[in-house]
Amino acid sequence: MTDTSLIQWVGAGLFAVALLHTFSTKFFEKLAHRQPEHAGIWHLLGEVEVVFGFWAMVLLVFMFATQGKQAAVHYLDGRNFTEPMFVFAIMVMAGTRPILQLAARLVHLVAMLLPVPRSAAIFFVTLSLVPLLGSFITEPAAMTLAALLLRNGIYAAPVSEKLKYGALGVLFVNVSIGGTLTNFAAPPVLMVAEAWNWNLAFMIEHIGDRAALAVVVNAAVLTLLFRRELATVSGKASALGEMVPWPVMVVHVAFLAGVAAFSHHPPVFMGLFLFFLGFTHAYERYQNPLLLREALMVAFFLAGLVVLGGLQSWWLQPLLMSMDANAVYFGATALTAVTDNAALTYLGSLVPGLSQEFKIALVTGAVTGGGLTLIANAPNPAGAAVLKGSFSQQAIQPLALLLAATPPTLVAIAAFRLF
Repeated sequence: MTDTSLIQWVGAGLFAVALLHTFSTKFFEKLAHRQPEHAGIWHLLGEVEVVFGFWAMVLLVFMFATQGKQAAVHYLDGRNFTEPMFVFAIMVMAGTRPILQLAARLVHLVAMLLPVPRSAAIFFVTLSLVPLLGSFITEPAAMTLAALLLRNGIYAAPVSEKLKYGALGVLFVNVSIGGTLTNFAAPPVLMVAEAWNWNLAFMIEHIGDRAALAVVVNAAVLTLLFRRELATVSGKASALGEMVPWPVMVVHVAFLAGVAAFSHHPPVFMGLFLFFLGFTHAYERYQNPLLLREALMVAFFLAGLVVLGGLQSWWLQPLLMSMDANAVYFGATALTAVTDNAALTYLGSLVPGLSQEFKIALVTGAVTGGGLTLIANAPNPAGAAVLKGSFSQQAIQPLALLLAATPPTLVAIAAFRLF
């Protein structure tokens, strides 16, 4: 066995261990109570956002030991960490009080136009309109905004865990498919849009219209199912702090738009982000505490996924390419649950001569399964970081998320395969 094949097998094994770890965080929390002298390390390993970063570190230590410093550093330098950096910046910016207040105003304005009780209308708009905005302001920004609106609204009320998980499952699925109205916002689409010459018109005609239908249906069905419980929640706007003057909102929107526009150019968007931090410090009275810790944890999670995921193409690509268009749709939906959906579409973009039917099936399958697990779609950890404190034991149970996300995923399957 060569060193290369050894690293591939070890990478695949550690990837599998990391997946099992994400479903076992509750075990580490129990260890923290049983062994208080080591509670710190057990609490750390019980954080879902730490999992992939931790096992990526194990992989790099193994590479250093077996292949030497040069090979390990070369592998790390060959990884693209743009997405973790971008998600960090956009999550902090989208979670600021000016942006949140602006989003809340938009949600409440649209909710007023709906002929249903106010609380149900706000719930529906948060789970439908905001995920669709991800096609324009990027999926991580839409996820952060929707999660914060839910946390400060429905989740702040004494509602059932069933409703919370139902909303989380719909949110994750809707953000994953809701970013496909355009060719520049959803990572799985970005990976292939240029290589396959997919423009805005193509996206709307072949993918976006079906995605929008599924988003609206998912939000409407969940709202209908929990209408009685939602009726007990106040429909008033949640307390978002002192009202922010419109010039400050405009500056925040400009910074957010600039970072989104240059999402593929880290020197540009990180430079804008640093200027943004200076602006928030200058007008601190209009800011809530920035989501720096949460965003850093999410970035660490995604960076670990990039490191471990870089060694999975040897088994993923042949598996995908062995399928026909129909099989690749369901195969991509299932595989997305255990690996980042953008990685799947990227592998497909490397293969020449694919039919248009196969390409559409691969991308739609990848986004369909994007809500099933925390690692299925890059924005999911951002939403989880914001909302996990609202659940019992301040943690999101992976199996409960999988069960909650399955019905809206089935709706997405129907939209993409039957229409």
